Amino acid sequence: MLSLTERDNAGRRRGVHVQSLRLRLLLCCFSALLILAALPVLAVGADISTAKVESIRLWRAPDHTRLVFDLSAMVEHKIFPLKNPQRLVIDIKHASLVARPSQLKFANTPITELRSARFDGDSLRIVLELREEINPRSFVLAGNEQYGDRLVIDLYDRAKQTSRTVGDVFPGQKTRDIVIAIDAGHGGEDPGALGPKRLREKNVVLAIARALQRKVDREKGFRAVMVRAGDYYIPLRKRTDIARKHRADLMISIHADAFNQASANGASVYALSTRSATSETASYLAKRENRADLIGGVGGVSLADKDKVLAGVLLDLSMTATLESSLGVGAQVVKSLAGVTRLHKKRVEQAGFVVLKSPDIPSILVETGFISNPKEARRLAQPAYQKKMAAAIFSGVKRYFQGKPPTGTLLAERKRKSGVVYIIARGDTLSDIAQRYHVSISDLRRYNSLKSSRIKIGQRIKIPVSS
Repeated sequence: MLSLTERDNAGRRRGVHVQSLRLRLLLCCFSALLILAALPVLAVGADISTAKVESIRLWRAPDHTRLVFDLSAMVEHKIFPLKNPQRLVIDIKHASLVARPSQLKFANTPITELRSARFDGDSLRIVLELREEINPRSFVLAGNEQYGDRLVIDLYDRAKQTSRTVGDVFPGQKTRDIVIAIDAGHGGEDPGALGPKRLREKNVVLAIARALQRKVDREKGFRAVMVRAGDYYIPLRKRTDIARKHRADLMISIHADAFNQASANGASVYALSTRSATSETASYLAKRENRADLIGGVGGVSLADKDKVLAGVLLDLSMTATLESSLGVGAQVVKSLAGVTRLHKKRVEQAGFVVLKSPDIPSILVETGFISNPKEARRLAQPAYQKKMAAAIFSGVKRYFQGKPPTGTLLAERKRKSGVVYIIARGDTLSDIAQRYHVSISDLRRYNSLKSSRIKIGQRIKIPVSS
C-alpha cells in the first residue's frame, strides 16, 4: 500500500506526462495545418488537374487530313476557323502539350504550321496555319484495347472535282470493263492485328491489295479501284460507298487473321451471313473486325453518309442475288487459294462483317493467313508470297466472271460470240461446270472432244454458247 507522500509524487508525475502529451498533440495539429495550407500550391505547380497531349499523329486521305491527339485523360474542346489568313483554332480545356509537333510532316496536307500556347489559365490553344479553306470536324474517343483517349480533328477538302467513273460507258463504246473494288483492311490509326517483330496487318494487306490491283489492271476487260490507296483510315460503311461510287461489280476486302493461339493457321474466305455466323471462329472474327469502326470514329459520331449503304433497309430480300454472287465468287477464290496456301476452312464461311453489308455489290472478305502465327507471318511479309496470294485471289475472281460476266461487259460480249474457256481448278467436276454454265454434260464432252467425264487441274475446256 502506497504512503501519502508516494501518492502525491505519482500524481505530479502523471500531470507532467499529460501536459507533455497535450503539447505533442498541439504540435502535430499545427504541422498538419501547415501541410494542408501548402497543398493547393503544390497541386497548381504540379499541374495535376490537367490532361496531357502525349503525342500527335497525322494521316492524309484522298479527301481529308486527320490529326489525332493522344491524351492522358478525356477532355472538353472546341474548334473554330479564322480567315485572313486561314487558320483553325483548337481550344482544349485543362490540358497541356508534351508532344513534339515539330516532328510532323505537313507535305500534301492543307496545314503549313502548328502552333500552341497556354490559354485561359490552365487550358491549351493549338492553332493550325492553313494554305486553303477546309471543312473541319472534331470528336473525342474513349480508350480501347489499342489506344488511350483521343481527340480527332478531320480537315475535309473544300475543292470538289467531278470525273467520270471507271464503270461508265463512253459514247461509241459498246462494252465496259468489270470493275473490282479492292479494300485493304484497317489503315492509319487502326493497325489491325500485330504479328511477330511488330508486323502490322494494315501494311501487309495494303501490299497484297496493290499486287492484286496490278494483276487486275493487266487483264483486258477488268479494272481495279483501290478503296484505300495509302496509310489512312476509312470508316467501314464508307468503304462500300466508295465501291458504289465507282459502280463496282465486286468488292474484295483483304485482311490478315489473328487468334490468341499462335498455332492457328490458314487462309479463309467470307461472305455475308443474313443469319448468325456459321462458326464460332467466324463470329469472333466479325466482332474483332467490326470494332475497327470505334477506332475510326463512326461508333460514337453521327456521319452525314452513315446510312447510305443500307438506306434504312438491313439486308432484305433484295440481298438474295447479291449474296448468291458473293458465295459464287468466294467458292472460286477458295479453290485458287488451296493451290498456294493451307486453308483454315475449305468452304466459304459466312459472318456479319460490316464491310460486306452492301445490298447491291457482291462482296467477299479474304483472310490471307494468320499474322499471329510466326511461320505464316514470315510468309505474309515476303513480297513474293504477297504476289502469289494476289494472283490466286484474281484467278478465282476471273474464273467466276468468265462463267457469269455482267451484262454489257467485254467478257459478256466475248462469251456471246465464242463461248468461254474455263481452266479446271481443284475440286471441279464436269457436272459442276455444266450446272454453273447451264449446259449439259454431253454438250461439254462433245464440244471439247472428251472421251469421258474425267478432267484434271489446269486443263482448259471450252464452254459452248447456250441458246
